[in-house]
Amino acid sequence: MSHRLVLLSIALLASGCTLGPNYKRPMVEVPGSYRGMIPEQTTQTQIGSLGDQKWWEIFQDEQLRAFIRTALQQNYDLRVAASRVLEAQAQVGITRADQFPSLSGGAGIADLRSAQSKFLPAFESSTGQVNLSAAWELDFWGKFRRATEAARANLLASEWARQEVVSTLVANVSAAYFQLRALDLQLEISKRTLDSRQESLRLTRVLANGGATSLLDVRQAEQLVFTASAEIPALEQQIEQLENFLSILLGQNPGDIARGQTLTEQRQPPQVPPGLPSSLLERRPDIREAEAQLIAANAQIGVARAAYFPEISLNGNGGLESSALTGLFSGPAGAWSFGASLTEPIFTAGRLRSGVRLAEARQETAVLFYQQSIQAAFRSVSDGLVAYRKTHEFRVQQESLFQSAQDAARLSRMRYTGGATGYLEVLTNETNAFSAELGLAQARLNELLALVQLYESLGGGWQQ
Repeated sequence: MSHRLVLLSIALLASGCTLGPNYKRPMVEVPGSYRGMIPEQTTQTQIGSLGDQKWWEIFQDEQLRAFIRTALQQNYDLRVAASRVLEAQAQVGITRADQFPSLSGGAGIADLRSAQSKFLPAFESSTGQVNLSAAWELDFWGKFRRATEAARANLLASEWARQEVVSTLVANVSAAYFQLRALDLQLEISKRTLDSRQESLRLTRVLANGGATSLLDVRQAEQLVFTASAEIPALEQQIEQLENFLSILLGQNPGDIARGQTLTEQRQPPQVPPGLPSSLLERRPDIREAEAQLIAANAQIGVARAAYFPEISLNGNGGLESSALTGLFSGPAGAWSFGASLTEPIFTAGRLRSGVRLAEARQETAVLFYQQSIQAAFRSVSDGLVAYRKTHEFRVQQESLFQSAQDAARLSRMRYTGGATGYLEVLTNETNAFSAELGLAQARLNELLALVQLYESLGGGWQQ
C-alpha cells in the first residue's frame, strides 16, 4: 500500500501544473536619445556611458576616495539594507521548504503504579514508545513554486535596493565633500578680503586724521570690513554643520573632517557620454528593483489562483511501543499508518475571488510603478545633462565676471589713491569683486554637483 501511495504522489507531481501568468517584461517606450544631449555627446553614445565607470575613476581626490570606502563599510543605512537582504534570503528558505515533506519524531516513557488495597492487588506498568510521522502537501497546482518564485524575486529586489543605497551613498558623500571644500574656499576668500579691507581701513583713517579725506570715506571703508567679517561666522557655522553631516554618512560620531584637494583642484572627466537610453534599464538599481517587485507581484497571482483548487496531502505515521523498554525494538511492537486527504473549498463568501483580484491589482500597480520609474530615470538623466552643460557655461561666464570685477576694484583703488574719485567708487567695486569671487566658488561647486547628479542618474556608483 505504501509503495502505491509513493508512486501516486510522484505521478501527481509529474503531471502537476503551475497556475498564474508567467512573467513578461512590460512594454516601455524608450527614446532613441536623451533630451539635453549635444551633437558631440550623440557621437559618444557608442563608447559606453559615464554610469559604467567605477566611482574611483570619476573622483580623483584621494581623501574623497577614502571617505567613500569608509562610508561603504560603516554607513548605517547601507548596513540596514544588507540586513534586509539577509532577511529576504531567510524568507526564501522558509517559503521553499513548503515544497518538501515534513518529518518529525518523538519518544515517550510512562510508568504507572498502584498500591495494594483491600479490594485491588498492587499494580505496576511501564510503557515506552518511539514514533515517526511525515506529512506532505503536494504542490500539484504550483502554489508553493509560485510563492518561492515571489520570494526569490523579493530577494533580488532587496539586493538591488542595497545597490541603490550604495549609489546614493557615493553621491551623497561626494556632494557633501564638494560642498565642504566650497565653504572652505569661501571662508578663505572672506578672510583674505577681510585682511585686505582692514588694511585699507587703517590707511583711510590715517588719511582722515591728516585731513586728506573725510569721515565719510572712513565709514564707507568700515562697511567693507563689516561686510567681509559678517560672512566669516556664517561660513564657519555651515562648515561645522556639514562636517557633522559628513561624519554621520561615514558612520561616525560628529567630528573634524580631513581635507584633500581644494575645490579648484578637483578634476573632472574629459568626456561625459550618457550612453544609450535602453542600457539605462539594466544599469539603474531602482529600475531593477522595481522590476523584481513586479516579478514577485506577478507570481503572487498564481498563489492566489491555486487557492481555488483542492489541497492534496499525504500523511504517514509509524512507531514502536512496548510495555518493557528492553523489548521496545524487538518483538511485535510496531504500528504503521498511511493516508491521503483532499480538501476543496466550497463556500468562502468571495474570499478567494477577492484574493485573486487583490493579487492582480497589486501586479498592475507594480507594472505602473515600474513604468513610472523608467520615465523618472529618463527625466533625471535629461535634467543632469542640461544641468552639467549649463553650470559649466555659467562657471565660464562667472570667471570672466570675477576677472572684470577684480580689475575694476584695482582701478578704483588706484583712482582713489590718486585723488581722481571718492571712496564710494572703491566701495562699490570692492563689493562687486567680493560677491563675484564668492559667486565663482559657488559656480565651481554647482558644476561638480551637476557631475555627481548626472553620474548617479546614469546608474553609476554601485559597481564595485
